Amino acid sequence: MADLHLAGEPAADELLGTNPFALLTGMLLDQQIPMEAAFSGPAKLAERLGGLDPRRIAEMDSEEFLDTFRQKPAVHRFPKSMAGRVQDLARAIVHDYDGDTSRIWTAADPDGAEVLSRLKVLPGFGEQKAKIFLSLLGKQFGLVASGWREAAGDYGREGVTMSIADVTGPDSLLAVRAYKQEQKAKKKQ
Repeated sequence: MADLHLAGEPAADELLGTNPFALLTGMLLDQQIPMEAAFSGPAKLAERLGGLDPRRIAEMDSEEFLDTFRQKPAVHRFPKSMAGRVQDLARAIVHDYDGDTSRIWTAADPDGAEVLSRLKVLPGFGEQKAKIFLSLLGKQFGLVASGWREAAGDYGREGVTMSIADVTGPDSLLAVRAYKQEQKAKKKQ
């Protein structure tokens, strides 16, 4: 298991390190909220549901799952849309990978480009999110798919602090936040 510091909470980070669906869900939730809040979301769901299994989430009634998502503290600031996305993601994992999330990066020994391609077709994953997640797998989970760094683009480079893939503790979290603020400021110019 990777020694993670993505959620900033030991139990949430342990879940992320041991449950591939939790990790993928945290990445999905990482938009319009702080990174740590996004990656804490799977632990909230797991606590409320008694575990985090894509099959169970895929089969749940949508309103029931939304109610679970909305419980205070809410899993995301946009509970309705994000609950739907998480449920769509769970359904895709069940349909395409027989409920085993890790098959995205392990089935048929894929190279980095293939893993990226598999990620990009998941609900809620575009090019950038897929590259960041691929980089997270390579940098913190020891993904051995050949060419993963090239497929991840700039996010795959060594020695950068650009995304959640580079967060290994409080100092790197601050560095990633500073990078993101710098990028937002450049866009406003």
